[in-house]
Amino acid sequence: MIAREPTIERLAIARSLLLDPFGLSEASLAKALATISQHRIDDADLYFQYTRSEGWSLEEGIVKSGSFGIDQGVGVRAVAGEKTAFAYSDDISEAALMDAAQTVRTIAAAGQSRRVKVGGSKQKMARSHQLYAPMDPIATLDSSQKVALLEKVEKLARAKDPRIKQVMASVAGEYDVVLIARADGTIAADVRPLVRLSVTVIAEQTIDGEVRRESGSGGGGGRFGLGYFQDPVIEQYVGDAVRAALTNLDSRPAPAGEMSVVLGAGWPGILLHEAIGHGLEGDFNRKGSSAFAGRIGQRVAAKGVTVLDDGTIPDRRGSLNVDDEGNPSQRNVLIEDGILKAYIQDSMNARLMKVKPTGNGRRESYAAVPMPRMTNTYMLGGSTTAEEIVAGLKRGIYATNFGGGQVDITSGKFVFSASEAFWVENGKIQYPVKGATLIGNGPDALTRVSAIGNDMKLDTGVGTCGKEGQSVPVGVGQPTLRIDRLTVGGTA
Repeated sequence: MIAREPTIERLAIARSLLLDPFGLSEASLAKALATISQHRIDDADLYFQYTRSEGWSLEEGIVKSGSFGIDQGVGVRAVAGEKTAFAYSDDISEAALMDAAQTVRTIAAAGQSRRVKVGGSKQKMARSHQLYAPMDPIATLDSSQKVALLEKVEKLARAKDPRIKQVMASVAGEYDVVLIARADGTIAADVRPLVRLSVTVIAEQTIDGEVRRESGSGGGGGRFGLGYFQDPVIEQYVGDAVRAALTNLDSRPAPAGEMSVVLGAGWPGILLHEAIGHGLEGDFNRKGSSAFAGRIGQRVAAKGVTVLDDGTIPDRRGSLNVDDEGNPSQRNVLIEDGILKAYIQDSMNARLMKVKPTGNGRRESYAAVPMPRMTNTYMLGGSTTAEEIVAGLKRGIYATNFGGGQVDITSGKFVFSASEAFWVENGKIQYPVKGATLIGNGPDALTRVSAIGNDMKLDTGVGTCGKEGQSVPVGVGQPTLRIDRLTVGGTA
């Protein structure tokens, strides 16, 4: 286990990067917040961020590209009712901060707004978790070690099978430091390491003079150093990529029609994230545009279906010590035994809906406003084994991995493409299929869950969620599931 560092150390790191070099102090922050609050508002905050990122990529046995970047700045926000005034600057100085505060101050007072009490010099430290070490993950391996890591991935993948003809691998790290100051005097900081290792392979075989090529991918990461990528982890990622590519070499066109579908454990939870999770975000429900709006306390899923959004899992890609508004992340039960219990909330939507924030206020960077976003979203396991669930499938698709998908939040309709799937008859896996597309309605699909496995697992740490042009790292997970009467679009 890594040693967990106290909140005070994260605040010291944030000050050393985001305040001290620019001659800023807590008094400077209080002055800017006081300027914003001269108009009637409900909330205001300052969001400082320093991000250093690095990436290396290998192709055709050679490290062909590398990237290194530093970004820093401050976002200034005021909220009155449903209206938000926002300004940002990549110049962290008192002059730039006050210019942004003056710009934001021009927000018009709304009827339901009030004058917030500015904390002044009486600052209080926000409650926070200690879910990951405040390290710089980029510094955990030197350049030669990063190159050697990618070369090891490439060598291992090619050694798996002579049909592997191409290997692409990449490793990336990010050192993200944030400091949030709120109008009530609350100050919060976080130091967020993030790493990821990815591998994609292309397999090729010739049968009867016809060349066929298929790809497969693997990878993962989280909030730790690059030293996490030891041989057993690399072996898993490479094995996943090679297995998927070789499986797809033998795939046949997927049949189409309405049928039962079994979803594998782990990454297939991306369907849950997209088809269900976005519909449970507070902004969509406050505006009445979600299929789940106004349904708290109602049955929205089959018995046994319990869905959580949990930002408190140590070292996970989607976890946060504090969210981007300075609220501690939480373990939120959204659906319990099929009953809708709650939505995920940022501060503004929580206030307007008269509930408490859930630690889900997230933003892509200092140049964006926060909104309710998922962290690690997953379904709890049941009592049935995965083998029993597959054995109970008379005719249908067993999808173990997914590519992209689309969801309409208002209607709940979704379309997802399976990147690794199998045709099952009479409980036996017959052959891999290609081109299987799952089509359905998220809220409706939840009511058709007929079996829940005891093998719940989270993904390996590869998820990135997009919403209104902003991307943030997330996690997903689920046990093996059976959903009846889904429409499968195929090519057969």
